[in-house]
Amino acid sequence: MLEKFLNIFRVPDLRTRVLFTLGLLAIYRLGAHIPTPGINADLLQQFFNSQQGGFLNLVDLFNGGNLRRLTIFALGIMPYITASIIFQLLTVVYEPLAKLQKEGEVGRKKITQWTRYVTVILSAVQSFAIALQLERGSSGAGGFVTHPGWGFRLMCMLTLTTGSAFIMWLGEQITERGVGNGMSLLIFAGIVVGLPNGIGDLWTKVENQTWGAFTVPAIVLLVGIMLLVVGFIVYVESSERRIPVQYAKRVVGRRVMGGGSTHLPLRVNSGGVMPVIFASSILTFPVLLLSMFPSIAKSRYVQPMIDALKGGEPLYVLFYVLAIIFFAYFYVSIVFRPNDMADNMRKYGGFIPGIRPGKRTADFINDVMTRITFVGALYLIVISLIPMILIGGIHLQNLPFVGGAFDRMPTWVTHGLGLNFYFGGTSLLIVVGVAMDTVKQVESQLIMRHYEGFSRNAKLRSRGPRTW
Repeated sequence: MLEKFLNIFRVPDLRTRVLFTLGLLAIYRLGAHIPTPGINADLLQQFFNSQQGGFLNLVDLFNGGNLRRLTIFALGIMPYITASIIFQLLTVVYEPLAKLQKEGEVGRKKITQWTRYVTVILSAVQSFAIALQLERGSSGAGGFVTHPGWGFRLMCMLTLTTGSAFIMWLGEQITERGVGNGMSLLIFAGIVVGLPNGIGDLWTKVENQTWGAFTVPAIVLLVGIMLLVVGFIVYVESSERRIPVQYAKRVVGRRVMGGGSTHLPLRVNSGGVMPVIFASSILTFPVLLLSMFPSIAKSRYVQPMIDALKGGEPLYVLFYVLAIIFFAYFYVSIVFRPNDMADNMRKYGGFIPGIRPGKRTADFINDVMTRITFVGALYLIVISLIPMILIGGIHLQNLPFVGGAFDRMPTWVTHGLGLNFYFGGTSLLIVVGVAMDTVKQVESQLIMRHYEGFSRNAKLRSRGPRTW
């Protein structure tokens, strides 16, 4: 394995890409230690500690701890993700934008440029909402800002918006000139850097005997669950539905070409971690938007709605589940084109046994993809609900009319165990998924240059690497 790993640095182009990616990730982590001026960091840290297992900690997870310290990268990539969701939705419902997307590279560049502009606008709106919330403080009495006023608001907007635009640029540079998906790697880096704190938190619980005599068995059980979840994630992410495809023989001149059979692989979770990120991002925006208008947010009609959409509340869980299912299908509908696959298959003389070429083949592929996408969505829901239960619980006791029936349920179900997000299913899904995708890209680069990949089956039969 060490020899295969060293092959990365023997290929000049791949070595440059890997070092370039690591360099930009280091810059991202450097910015995570530059605080926004004018903030009382101690009071803000105390506020986040009091919200352990809450909704803000989930947002802080994707930002790599930047929101907790309110660094210049506090907004993270959430504005860019939200802007991407907006344009992907518009390409479905707005015909001129859909035609622009079909124009190839020129159309995609134009949409990407508009996405950047919308990202800056969303960043300015969110940073202004954060500035207002910081001035009001946790209880409306202020305390997070040393010198409140329009000077602080404008400075906070400029700092956070610039930081968000810079993160967007870093992600695009990694995707274009580095290895892996830049945005996913930035989230990956933010989660991984918090793992030592999560391990330290578990060690503290063991020393303090937080759960009494059951502390050590609980930690062992938690680690075992983590390993099972990682294995489950690897298994599902590698699972695929293979549709058999038969290719007819063709006579070209005096040569017989084609023939034989192969398969069409359809991944169970084609959307990867993106549906979870999209669902989390879309649920954060209304809360941040309403925080800009305290008179509206505190009205007797809107305040109960905001309380019901807090992390761990049954209504939030319901919307979270529905959003994951929606974005799982939505993301697949964008990246998966059954009609194009059926046309290409027919063009090269391929067909699915028992299915007529053309529209019947496209409908069959679409039906199969619809069924396995539902399975993938259920998998994402299970993985995403694990951290909610382990960390803050699901507040079933707050359900209207029937909430009293859940008062006798175990407290770890309704109030959670107060663990860090680093051990949640969502974070493990992101870490494992991004790691697998990045390794596959590096492996494909090695195989393309006649080197062996990391796995035993990832080999290319060739004359071996050239020595000149």
